[in-house]
Amino acid sequence: QVQLVESGGGLVQAGGSLRLSCVVSGSSLSIKVMGWYRQAPGKQREFIAAVTSGGSPDYAGAVKGRFTISRDNAKNTVYLQMNSLNPEDTAVYYCAARRQFVGRFEYWGQGTQVTVSS
Repeated sequence: QVQLVESGGGLVQAGGSLRLSCVVSGSSLSIKVMGWYRQAPGKQREFIAAVTSGGSPDYAGAVKGRFTISRDNAKNTVYLQMNSLNPEDTAVYYCAARRQFVGRFEYWGQGTQVTVSS
């Protein structure tokens, strides 16, 4: 079984930065792709970014150029560096993982709140 635990959320002013972390435990060697999603109040959960075990990133258009996903396989940790934050980035951010290079994410963290004030 795989467990994901996020940290790093909080309150930040518009234009500021935050770095989220997600530690993977359990059968972490089986994980091929790690990702981040977010869900704002009253909205559906949306894809933010993903990174393969080889380090290849993918981003949603809304965050490209502002957010950076990275992965430290030695630490079983994936990061999301968020810069130039704006109030529209306010959401609960979820870490996700899957054992295949394609398909749906199988494992999810509990989420961490990010609030951006104007």
